Amino acid sequence: MEIVTRLISALKAYENNSRTHPEAQIAQIAASIKEFGFTNPVLIDEADGVIAGHGRLLAAKLLGHTEAPCIVLTGLSDVQKRAYVIADNKLALNAGWDDDLLRVELGALHEDEFNMGLLGFDASELSAAMGLDSLPPESSSREIDPDDYKMGCVCPKCGFEFDDK
Repeated sequence: MEIVTRLISALKAYENNSRTHPEAQIAQIAASIKEFGFTNPVLIDEADGVIAGHGRLLAAKLLGHTEAPCIVLTGLSDVQKRAYVIADNKLALNAGWDDDLLRVELGALHEDEFNMGLLGFDASELSAAMGLDSLPPESSSREIDPDDYKMGCVCPKCGFEFDDK
């Protein structure tokens, strides 16, 4: 397999692509491309028909790119192409997370002041993944000690909200 460059205007989106790409997700993909580069080529057929990468193309257009890296998949039947349009998206959704390792990696990225907004998680997902929402509730039967009061903090770089204790 080799990566080839194609004009975005020459690529033909699959008209029956059942995967949707809301504007917010396109913006996330665009931010990822801007930060990391176009690291995941668009998969196309011999006639420049898009098989996988519709969202990446929309993000590239949003960024003003005129070309995109592509891999040409050859020898697929029309049925195989149609099936792969679905399989490429669904198979990725079937993956899970090792919650302990994810918590460690997210914590390290946050300590390194990486822009957590580039990871694709919203603030509540990040909070849950980092274990910040699993703090035990304080008992209402005791008096409130001002030293125990938790102050909310917001990361100035990514806007992630967390407790400072």
